[in-house]
Amino acid sequence: MTSAPRPPPMSTLLRLLFSHPSLSTTVHAVLLKSSSLSSPIPIPATALLTAYANAGLPGAASRLFDEMPARDAVAWNALLACLVRHARPTAAAAAFRDMAASGFPPTAATLCTMLKACAASRAFRPGRQLHARSVVSCHGDVIMDTALVDLYMSCGLVEDAMRVFMLTKYPKDAALYNAVLSSCVENGWFREAFSMLRWTELNGISLTCALTACSATANLAYGMQVHCKALRCGFDSDTVICNALIDMYSKCGRTVGARIVFDRMAGRNVVSWSSMIDAYSRHGHGVDALDLFKMMEKAAPMVLPNAITFLVVLSACGHCGLVDEGRSMLHLMKSKYRIDPQPEHYACFIDMLGRAGQIDEAWNLYCSLTASQNKCSSAIYVAMLNACRVNMDVVRGKKVAVRMLEVDPQNPRIHVLISNFYSAIRQWSESDESRRVIVEKGLRKEAASSHVSVS
Repeated sequence: MTSAPRPPPMSTLLRLLFSHPSLSTTVHAVLLKSSSLSSPIPIPATALLTAYANAGLPGAASRLFDEMPARDAVAWNALLACLVRHARPTAAAAAFRDMAASGFPPTAATLCTMLKACAASRAFRPGRQLHARSVVSCHGDVIMDTALVDLYMSCGLVEDAMRVFMLTKYPKDAALYNAVLSSCVENGWFREAFSMLRWTELNGISLTCALTACSATANLAYGMQVHCKALRCGFDSDTVICNALIDMYSKCGRTVGARIVFDRMAGRNVVSWSSMIDAYSRHGHGVDALDLFKMMEKAAPMVLPNAITFLVVLSACGHCGLVDEGRSMLHLMKSKYRIDPQPEHYACFIDMLGRAGQIDEAWNLYCSLTASQNKCSSAIYVAMLNACRVNMDVVRGKKVAVRMLEVDPQNPRIHVLISNFYSAIRQWSESDESRRVIVEKGLRKEAASSHVSVS
């Protein structure tokens, strides 16, 4: 009579969970048979919970936690990390309260995890409370400060984030510098971002952030310096940085420089191709954009275009009056690549038709889209109204204007566009009426902004 095989040692199972979280259910069965999950020591159950979280099974992780006979602070932190990772901030907040009610004070890891939850949900008031709690409990370190910076930057409180950064008592590491640098760029604090580059050790993240700031401010001089730094540091073969370089040269009006970077790339992804096509599109080189798209279709290794690729190609066709080519692209994305055109694609095509004077085809497409609610958006209304304005189609333009006011009457941008339409057709009283509505309703149009680089 042969004996049953002995289960593998616990250390082997834990290593297997760490390296292969997809095997969580199999290991779970082994642990159940060995009664390891019933142990008052929660180490195996906590490891399994983390594996379930890494495998994308937060529901299984939560159920396992509920069944644990004994829990410690590590198990609670594993549950919180799982919930935050899978975008369940409300459940994480409830678990945080249950942890305190169970007699486990929050650790530094607990506070950092909850700060991430607050940052993801832009909940700055609970975040401030966690900040105060970290100060009172003396849980501060550079990791905590990085989480605080991310919280305040995510909530748009740049000054508070900079205050945390400046008052950090611990040696600042690359993660903290990168958090501040990227957040300054995202919030439009470009001067501070450029200043911070002097003090941080440049790596892939900081170089990408710097190039993004240069793109936003059209600062070619800084962008070229960052390019030189990337070359000296050996980042010239990094696809992400090369994509950022293409975008920077494009935003600065240097399509030749963008193409040089593109041609020298060791490996191109769909972002690389789309960025270079967009560079040609925004500067009116529609034929070059189409040629590059055809080259993309024949490239090896194969890179499949996505919805954004077709959007920039359609934009290129629209800016250059290539209506037949644009119509072919709209058909190609559906027939060959099985990409369902989104409202922004149709809006781009309607704008293209309007620019080319083909108002009847634009109107027919608009009517078919408005009949299907899931295919219509404000972008389509705006494109159709602009097409009517360009072609002086008063009757259809008024119908679109009425529909726009029915859909979004509180949007000041809609009233401005309608006012401009009536001005174009010289109906001044209706134009003034649209402007008067903005004042009477207290609507405020978002102020435009621009950045100018002075060398």
